[in-house]
Amino acid sequence: MFRDLTRIKQKLSDEECKAILTDEVRGVLSLTGDNGYPYGVPINYYYSPSENKIYFHSGKSGHKIDAVKMNDKASFCVYDKGFHKDGHWSLNIKSVIVFGRITISESWSRDMIVTFCKKFTDDMDYIDKEIETYAANTIVLEMSVEYMTGKIINEA
Repeated sequence: MFRDLTRIKQKLSDEECKAILTDEVRGVLSLTGDNGYPYGVPINYYYSPSENKIYFHSGKSGHKIDAVKMNDKASFCVYDKGFHKDGHWSLNIKSVIVFGRITISESWSRDMIVTFCKKFTDDMDYIDKEIETYAANTIVLEMSVEYMTGKIINEA
């Protein structure tokens, strides 16, 4: 159902893919948008390796929510900061692409949102204020991972 990598020598292990999803903070969520056009949105996220799910927070309405309601299939791409080999100008990047289905949850636990927020800050006063301010208008998108693959890319 999902394609294998063409350049198999560049393939990352599942452990490397999960590490990138755990360590990085942003990616691009791609959905089917209006009139069937692709809709890619940069977004922060939280990956739970134990559940093999990716969580996104969102407002209750907008293009992204309309797209998910129309078609729950999605892809999500994340890449690391990359590195330069000694003496080379080109950047080597490890990327992961995930395919799965998204469900919308208007009921989420405070613990889950705190865990999500702690990926970005340990400032509990800030987290509590954000939850208090935005909780009534926040929903959580939950992406169940159906297929995941990663590779290392050299720009040169």
